[in-house]
Amino acid sequence: QVQLVESGGGLVQAGGSLRLSCAASGRTSSMYAMGWFRQAPGKEREPVARLSWSGGSTYYADSVKGRFTIRREYANTTVYLQMNSLKPEDTAVYYCNAECRGVTSPGYWGQGTQVTVSS
Repeated sequence: QVQLVESGGGLVQAGGSLRLSCAASGRTSSMYAMGWFRQAPGKEREPVARLSWSGGSTYYADSVKGRFTIRREYANTTVYLQMNSLKPEDTAVYYCNAECRGVTSPGYWGQGTQVTVSS
């Protein structure tokens, strides 16, 4: 199994920045992609960003393109989500996700971290 621990959420004013971190442990050698999802109150969980180990390809939701950046460090076991120019509509619980070989999609989840953007 893979365990994911997120950190870095909090309260920020509109226009501000936050950086989320997700540290993976366990069978990290089986991971082939990591990403971030978010879930706002009353809404479904939606993908925000994804980073594939294969070629380093990335995906960003249209709503965050140009404002959010996903990157990895520490032998591919930690990913970061740099969030700039935050908007009130970015308010949500953000979840880290790890996709692994031999594990049914969507893979493993972290416990979530709250991001609140005030107007």
